[in-house]
Amino acid sequence: MIDPIRILLVDDQELIRVGFRLVLEAESDMVVVGEASDGEEAIRRATEFTPDVVLMDIRMPGLDGIAATEAIVQSLPDTRVLVLTTFDLDEYAFGAIRAGASGFLLKDAQRHELTSAVRAVHRGDAALAPRVTRRLLEHLGPHLAPASDEPDPTASLTDRERDVFVAIARGHTNAEIAHSLFLSESTVKTHVGRVLMKLEARDRVHAVILAHRHGMV
Repeated sequence: MIDPIRILLVDDQELIRVGFRLVLEAESDMVVVGEASDGEEAIRRATEFTPDVVLMDIRMPGLDGIAATEAIVQSLPDTRVLVLTTFDLDEYAFGAIRAGASGFLLKDAQRHELTSAVRAVHRGDAALAPRVTRRLLEHLGPHLAPASDEPDPTASLTDRERDVFVAIARGHTNAEIAHSLFLSESTVKTHVGRVLMKLEARDRVHAVILAHRHGMV
């Protein structure tokens, strides 16, 4: 039996936490292991429960979701953070991506969008549509220039892995990559895993950022 995805809910509104818990725990492969109402509590609960995925509100009293995200991803490298925001393409959400979040989701997302996003970040995919990826990179553009002495992290990639890396950077899904490179989806999944490992990238979001830092796209 496959272990369920262990989730920590972070939001300063109890009603929202209750709603998300009801949706998530109706899924056979998910369990909510804890809740937090602010950033400080989120860090404590994450350390206590070591969840697979944190659903993180951004705007909270006290320590906000950006600072909490940064602290959690630094101390718990296997935990993924999925940011919850009220507004599409929210500046705060971009800040959370810079801090290490694996994607963001609107609070009024449909049930299937929420559960799909949780599963996506858990398996290392990005919870970002290609349109959002493009806007994200436009927003982060001024911050993407690599340091002059920074080594090229793509030097260890094979030619095929480089092709997959570029496709990831363009926001393509595994199915789209498989179609364009005439590969099976299982083969693409293997290549993606190797690319992320070689680049020491947490997930696809950070692989995208890395690709643009080094002018791959």
